[in-house]
Amino acid sequence: MGAARLLCRLLPLLLLAGIATAQTPPDAVNHNKFKQLYEELPTPNVYRTAAGAPGHAYWQQRADYEMDITLDDERQRIDGRETITYVNNSPDPLEYLWLQLDQNMRARDSDRWKVQTGGISDSLTFREFVRDYPDFDGGFRIEAVTDSAGNALPHTIVRTMMRVDLPRPLMPGRQVVFSVRWWYPINDRPRLGGRSGYEFFPEDGNYLYTIAQFFPRMAVYNDVDGWQHKQFLGRGEFTLPFGDYRVRLTVPADHVVGATGTLVNGDDVLTATQRERFRKARRSMDDPVMIVTETEARAAEKKRSRDTKTWEFHAENVRDFAFASSRKFIWDAMGVPMGGDTVMCMSYYPREGNPLWEQYSTRSVAHTIRVYSRYTFDYPYPVAISVHTDRIGMEYPMICFNGGRPESDGTYTERTKFGLISVIIHEVGHFFFPMIVNSDERQWTWMDEGLNSFIQFLAQKEWDRDFPSRRGPAYKIVDYMKGNRRGMVPIMTNSESIYQFGNNAYAKPAAALNILRETVLGRELFDFAFRTYSQRWMFKHPTPADFFRTMEDASGVDLDWFWRGWFYTTEHVDIAIDAVRWLQIDTRDPAVEKPIARATAEAEPDITVMRDREAIPETVVEGDPDARDFYDDYDPFDVHPWETKRYEKYRSSLDDWELAALARDDHFYEVTFVNVGGLVMPLVLEFTYEDGSSAIERIPAEIWRFNEDSVQKVFVTGKKITSITLDPYRELADVDMYNNHWPRKAIPSRFQLFKEKTRKNPMQRTREK
Repeated sequence: MGAARLLCRLLPLLLLAGIATAQTPPDAVNHNKFKQLYEELPTPNVYRTAAGAPGHAYWQQRADYEMDITLDDERQRIDGRETITYVNNSPDPLEYLWLQLDQNMRARDSDRWKVQTGGISDSLTFREFVRDYPDFDGGFRIEAVTDSAGNALPHTIVRTMMRVDLPRPLMPGRQVVFSVRWWYPINDRPRLGGRSGYEFFPEDGNYLYTIAQFFPRMAVYNDVDGWQHKQFLGRGEFTLPFGDYRVRLTVPADHVVGATGTLVNGDDVLTATQRERFRKARRSMDDPVMIVTETEARAAEKKRSRDTKTWEFHAENVRDFAFASSRKFIWDAMGVPMGGDTVMCMSYYPREGNPLWEQYSTRSVAHTIRVYSRYTFDYPYPVAISVHTDRIGMEYPMICFNGGRPESDGTYTERTKFGLISVIIHEVGHFFFPMIVNSDERQWTWMDEGLNSFIQFLAQKEWDRDFPSRRGPAYKIVDYMKGNRRGMVPIMTNSESIYQFGNNAYAKPAAALNILRETVLGRELFDFAFRTYSQRWMFKHPTPADFFRTMEDASGVDLDWFWRGWFYTTEHVDIAIDAVRWLQIDTRDPAVEKPIARATAEAEPDITVMRDREAIPETVVEGDPDARDFYDDYDPFDVHPWETKRYEKYRSSLDDWELAALARDDHFYEVTFVNVGGLVMPLVLEFTYEDGSSAIERIPAEIWRFNEDSVQKVFVTGKKITSITLDPYRELADVDMYNNHWPRKAIPSRFQLFKEKTRKNPMQRTREK
């Protein structure tokens, strides 16, 4: 072929200072990072399809609750009675039922304390001391388990789980009704930690209760794990069946209560003024309306009612129930139109939370509901609540507990402000994942924390373009990814066995999804696929395989290589530009090539020639004419007639296509990339040209499919390239940017000799002036 006869002339090479890279040994095993995930994913079936959707025979259990709960404000104790209607929608007869007893984690003899590791340092904080040597004996005291006729049911408590033995198997399509009576002491949350508990305010002698995991809850029975009864050690959270709740909460008469669901007896527990304010808040779409003002809350702090009130809440199709109660509560609310209805976004907080909470809490709730609904589905519940606590962030259906407290003088740091907004976005985001898209938190933390942290990042950027997000951008995960792999486990690790919990379960999957959205799929494909997953699995129990398969099914892109690398390994991204060769087509025209060759030769320095100009005054050829011949006067860089004639003969042998190819004045750059970190990724390259312009080239990850260690790629440009940058926008989580440039460039950094300890925040310093 004529094209094969085109000769390439190698111009002076602009070579990189080569990086030290290990050569792959001949007997190395190719683990094939692009092989399909058939070995890792379960076989599709009638319950879960190969497309990642619920199958035609998909089923899930149901548990409805009716509860009477009493909050004892004098003894800090919860007493309760619940009646559970459990519906067996599975094809299996069930001989017994399993319930979660999460409060048993606080029992003095619980496994949580037994498996706690650590030593004693020279000094311990009181909180650290209590953590290792508990003085609180919590846990459920189960007083009775009875059937619908009041007869005792045999039951066995296995640490944080309880098995209830049925007198006869519960057959498919049938239901069983049984009751549990119990109580437990409430933990001091600031001192003992935990997702639930109370906070005591010594200044006014009041308690603020944020109560969750407070009743024996049905465990999930499904087609994947059977009964999910893995013990609760405190980290792996929960998986629960959906159902309807009717809950009556008896509390001191001067308490204000917020809870999962809709308050159905407002006429009994709210004043006429509060009811009118609530109606006004429902119509207020822009600014929160005070239902209980700070002045009213301060007045309530100073009194103690000996009477009680019972607040009744109904919640439909939820997986859990939680509530908050205190006489200290300020309460504000606003309405957000959603799907033809109005969602009441509300906040409950003590005066210690102001001015931050009054300004930001409910607005953050409303913002989250709007943004998440756009990326997933219309928020389907009637309320969304944020409750103030000292430091914790925890979520339940329609209600979450959030930290973020200003100084006692009302000032706060910018970090505190953004921290408050961030935790509210995150916890309200959990109303979607996993409270509606009901993944198994006990098994896979990343399926709710990672997905939620990703959308949290999107919502933060819609709040403030300069929002200081800790998680989401690819470059934010670099420090973790380049760490010691002995301190890492794959994302696909059970919740209780994760190292570096925040990095592994929150930050890494969030960064991975952001990379998938921005770099691998693009926003349009990703957003469609993610929305498809969210809507497919609303009010259902998805698994990792359902997520992986749906994202591929809806996007139309094979992502097995991505899931394998990011979720099943601890490899990191470190792709290097190892070498660059710059070439142009040799035209074979001596009138063109000879001047170039002369300039090239003259431009090449030679230390020996340079020094010999002075060291050798005269050579033999220069001093003796008889020592010269034809070649001493022949200049190979001159254009000779016979060369011109040969070139004309060569051109006459070419057809039009070959002549056009020969005439191209393009620049050819052969670039060698080395995969140092092991994680295959797309290549994102920025070419900067001699005229100052630049261009971006994006190459799919499949470029590595035949050699995962090193690849070469030829780029053809119409202009001379002066520099090449790999990952110019820091979108790949590449851990070493020093090897991402050609020619090599120094990346500036700075160091400090010392850091001043700032004891006052900027607001306080400004007030001093």
